[in-house]
Amino acid sequence: MPTLLLKNAELLVTMEGLGEANRRIPDGGLFARDNVITQVGPTSALPVEADQVLDASGMIVLPGLINTHHHLYQTLTRALPHAQDAPLFKWLQVLYDVWAGLTPEAIHTSALVGLAELMLSGCTTASDHLYIYPNNCRIDDEIRAAEEIGMRFQPCRGSMSLGESEGGLPPDEVIEDEDFILQDTRRVIETYHDPDPYAMMRIVVAPCSPFSVTPELMRESAELARSYGVMLHTHLAETKDEEAFCLEHFGRRPVAYADDLGWMGADVWHVHCVHLNEEEVKRFAESGTGVCHCPSSNMRLGSGIAPIRALLDAGANVALGVDGSASNDSSHLLAEARMALLLQRVTGDPTALSAEEVVWMGTRGGAQVLGRDDIGQLSVGKAADFIGLRLDRLDYAGALHDPLAPLIFCHPQRVDLSVINGKVVIEDGRLLTLELEPLIEQHNRTSHMLARGE
Repeated sequence: MPTLLLKNAELLVTMEGLGEANRRIPDGGLFARDNVITQVGPTSALPVEADQVLDASGMIVLPGLINTHHHLYQTLTRALPHAQDAPLFKWLQVLYDVWAGLTPEAIHTSALVGLAELMLSGCTTASDHLYIYPNNCRIDDEIRAAEEIGMRFQPCRGSMSLGESEGGLPPDEVIEDEDFILQDTRRVIETYHDPDPYAMMRIVVAPCSPFSVTPELMRESAELARSYGVMLHTHLAETKDEEAFCLEHFGRRPVAYADDLGWMGADVWHVHCVHLNEEEVKRFAESGTGVCHCPSSNMRLGSGIAPIRALLDAGANVALGVDGSASNDSSHLLAEARMALLLQRVTGDPTALSAEEVVWMGTRGGAQVLGRDDIGQLSVGKAADFIGLRLDRLDYAGALHDPLAPLIFCHPQRVDLSVINGKVVIEDGRLLTLELEPLIEQHNRTSHMLARGE
């Protein structure tokens, strides 16, 4: 079995807990066998030889970050002029017509771009929510990209079935038949889902939102997911417009609507959850339902500030997500962590969220929300997923009193080292699994063609 030794880290942060439970090991390192960590501690206490030895001198090393919500295809439609200043519903209506031109190759290319961005920002596990499938597009197109680039991946087979003619938001030409949705979801689970520990691929069932699918599809999707033992995911309580839609069409607020349909529990996570009242916050915590926080997107679209402090205090599982690259215009997870800290403080409380708590959300919180106990921390028995950032860079000068803090408080950086499943994917700041220049050229060509409707 192949072995890997990481040694000489300026500081290794395990994220085994918070405060005193979060071990910070000077001159730290770890030893992994067959892609699983078997030892963590000071370099002097580790074996001196391995099949691969990584010298992390001058670096802070921590668990790989976990992104729990994205729309990778949206890297093709960043900063489109007509969508730059629109609230969510208008933003979607502008972009649906553009996304109707997506092709399988566009899905594949955009996934490679988004995943490369995520990896360079410190992400080692990503979930993506693909819910639009025109022109014979399939989720297989982005799964292929994740396998090529080496990302641990938890793709969501999304769906839209409620078109404009039936009172939904999306145009009828971009929705799918519900019987086909369920049939294809079964196919994807049976083809790709790996329930074993350290799996590189797990499938999630994910109807898009209350305003783009029917209650029947929500119920049947939940039943389908639970029959296979896979996770459930959707958008919820993102905007006041969504709240008004749910009250008008279903006679209840979004959380109550989701709850009635069986969409609360430890096998469910919702993204955004901006507009929650105290009882709804309590319901998330009591039910074990996860929350993905996407602060940049919420600010970009003017959606509001999610009650993250209240959710954490109630004991809810909270993670981070970058959201789609047309509402964030970036796939930088470390930048998202910084935004999460700042946004909770902006209303006047400088203690609302700490740097360590944000790193927890990006590691342990992400693992909890995705239903995994094999990633998110550097300890014995966990997957060998970790990242390293050099501390001697200009951006951190004067900020090394607490070496973990500058990763969040200072300008977000790209990682210098990334290991996923025991394999080095970024070394000296360079992505090893993909040539970026030709990919960027191809992606820009595809983006221009899509925007022009060609």
